[in-house]
Amino acid sequence: MPRHEHEPAYFGIVLDGGYSETFGMGLRTREAGPLVTAFHPPGESHSVVFHNRQVRIFRIEIGEAWRRRIEAHSSLPDEPTESSGGVPASLTLRLDGEYQRRDAWSALAIEGLSLEIMAEMARGAAKSPRWLEEVRDLLASRPAETHSLEELAAGVGVHPVRLAREFRKRYRSTVGDFVRRLRIEAACKEIAGTDAPLSEIAPAAGFYDQSHFTNTFRRFTGMTPAAYRTACRAR
Repeated sequence: MPRHEHEPAYFGIVLDGGYSETFGMGLRTREAGPLVTAFHPPGESHSVVFHNRQVRIFRIEIGEAWRRRIEAHSSLPDEPTESSGGVPASLTLRLDGEYQRRDAWSALAIEGLSLEIMAEMARGAAKSPRWLEEVRDLLASRPAETHSLEELAAGVGVHPVRLAREFRKRYRSTVGDFVRRLRIEAACKEIAGTDAPLSEIAPAAGFYDQSHFTNTFRRFTGMTPAAYRTACRAR
């Protein structure tokens, strides 16, 4: 797609495939793969090259009325920003599930989830202490492994209580739930992009049995793994 502009602000999550993007006045670039959520401020100019496979993006536009409602309480980021996995991805997967289901309560759920995603993207634009980013990066690089809070805290030179408190404050999640979310994200990529049996995907992602995997998957996405695969194939 050649360089163009979108009038409203919007955010979108890559459900399958990926793309390379050049955006902004400074011609910044990003590589977006599965479960990357990107926020685009109003009037942003960008060009996109889609990778050599089918690409699916779930996109939500923020109209003028919504922007005014949000800015009465907070503000949207002024600059493009992105998040790989994390809370925005799990919220958007739940939003996608509501969009697919669309029952009598879905409109209310979709509005609430959309506001949560925008809040998380705005919060994510703020910087974290370096030691906290190191812990997050370690967990993200080895999600299938088991780490104790004491081990993680010793690695960055802080007390475990401080680590637990600051991690939850910054990332809106306990360390344990953060790791579970990473494992679900890894499983989502395998479910959407491969035909591997769920019985193989679960242990590879770090779950000790199929029941544990299914229950955790439903808690974070609102769907079972089988329903998620069916939804991906139906798009």
